[in-house]
Amino acid sequence: MQPRQWISVTMICAALIQACLTANSLPEADKNTSLPRQPQANFQQYAGYITVDEKQQRSLFYYFVEAETDPASKPLVLWFNGAFLTANSLPEADKITSLPGQPQVSFQQYAGYVTVDEKQQRALFYYFVEAETDAASKPLVLWLNGGPGCSSVGAGAFIEHGPFKPSGDILLKNDFSWNKEANMLYLESPAGVGFSYSSNQSFYDFVNDAITANDNLMFLERWFDKFPEFKNRDFFITGESYGGHYVPELARLVVQSKLNSNLKGIAIGNPLLDFNTDFNTGAEYYWSHGLISDATFEKISNFINQYDVTLDVCLSSDAAQSRKLTQLQETEKIDVCLEDETIKYLNRQDVQEALHARLIGVSNWTICSDGDQDSVIPLTGTRTAVDGLAEVLELNTTVPYRVWFEEKQVAGWTQVYGDVLSFATIRGAGHTAPYTQPERSLLLFSSFLGGKPLPEALTH
Repeated sequence: MQPRQWISVTMICAALIQACLTANSLPEADKNTSLPRQPQANFQQYAGYITVDEKQQRSLFYYFVEAETDPASKPLVLWFNGAFLTANSLPEADKITSLPGQPQVSFQQYAGYVTVDEKQQRALFYYFVEAETDAASKPLVLWLNGGPGCSSVGAGAFIEHGPFKPSGDILLKNDFSWNKEANMLYLESPAGVGFSYSSNQSFYDFVNDAITANDNLMFLERWFDKFPEFKNRDFFITGESYGGHYVPELARLVVQSKLNSNLKGIAIGNPLLDFNTDFNTGAEYYWSHGLISDATFEKISNFINQYDVTLDVCLSSDAAQSRKLTQLQETEKIDVCLEDETIKYLNRQDVQEALHARLIGVSNWTICSDGDQDSVIPLTGTRTAVDGLAEVLELNTTVPYRVWFEEKQVAGWTQVYGDVLSFATIRGAGHTAPYTQPERSLLLFSSFLGGKPLPEALTH
C-alpha cells in the first residue's frame, strides 16, 4: 500500500504544478467565487478533485489559495497535514474508551500486550496514560515497580502516582498524578507479574534479572513501533525498590542497543542497590537472620506497616476498619486500605475487559507474586550505596547535603554529585513515597524531569 500512496502524492504534485503555475491556465470550473460568510479578499481560491488512478477511480481533493499579493512571482508551497496520520498511528485496538467508575478526563489511555518472545508465547502488559495537558511536547516516562514480582499497574499506577485511585466501585481522580508532568508508561515485568504472562509455565522457574532486562528492551522496541511518535521524545526510565536492579540494567541495554531512543536519565525510589547495606532493617533484618522467631516477627508485623512505620495497618474487620479509618482520615489523607481496593478493582471482569487484559495460567490478579527479595529499603543503605557510586565514578560533590522545601515545609534532604548523580529524601515518606507523600513526590519528579534543583528556601 505504501508505494501506491507515494505514486498518488507524486501525481497530484505534478497535476497541481501543471494546473496552477501558469495564471492563464487556472481551471475556471474549480474557482471559488466566494466562501459562505467570507470577508472580501483580493486573491483567488480554487478547490476540486484530481484523479490519480482512473482504473481504481481514486481522486484526491485539493484547496488552492493564491498569494495575497503578486501571486505570479511568489513560490508554490504544497502542504501535507501530518496530524491526521499521527492521530491514527496510535493503536486503536489498545485504546481505553473509559475505565469502569472513571471520572471524565481530557487525556487518552491505552493498555494491552506486547509480545516479547513468539516461540515461548511470552507477552508483557502495559498501561499508558498520556499527559494531562500538552501531551505532544511532554516527555515519556517508563515506570517499573520492584518486588521482584510487583505490578507496575496495580502498585505504580493505581496506588502511587497514576491518574486514578480505586474507592469502592469508582475511581477517584489523583490530584498529584505524575501524568501532570509526563506521558506515563507502566510496564508489568517480568512475565508472570500482574497481567503479563508466559504460555510456557517453566519460564517462571528460571527467569532472572538478565532475562527481564532483555524482555524489557524487546518490549520498548515493539512498543515504539506501536507508538512511533514517542520514539524521539525525551525518555526517562524510572522505578522503585527492586527497580534498583531493573532500571539501571535496562538503561544500559538501551544505550548499547540500536533503539535510538532519546534516553535522558533514570530515577529510582527507595532502590535495592546493595544487598549488604539495604537489608539491615530492624525486625525484618533480625528475622531474616534467624535471630527472632516467625511468631515474633508476625506479631510485630500485625501492628507495624513495614513499608511505613508511621502508618496504621489495614484492619481485616470491617467494623474495626471503619472506626480506625474515621480517626485516621481526620489526621492523614492516606487510604491505608488502598492496596485492598486496588486488588478488588483489578480483579473485576469489566475492568479487565476495559484494560484489554486477560489472566493466563492464574485464577486471580495479584499485586505481587511470591518473591524472597521483597523488603523495606532504608535511606541509610541507599545513601551509603550512592556515596560509593560517586566515589567509583570519581564524582565530586557539587551540592552539599542540604534541606529542600515544599511550600512552607521541609520536604527532605538532598545532595548532588558532579551534576549527574543526585540523592534526595522525602520527609515523612514510606517505602512507596508517592503513596505516602504524593505532593512532595510530584515536586521531586517535576524537578528531576526538568533538570532543576530542588527548592532551597521557603516558597511564599
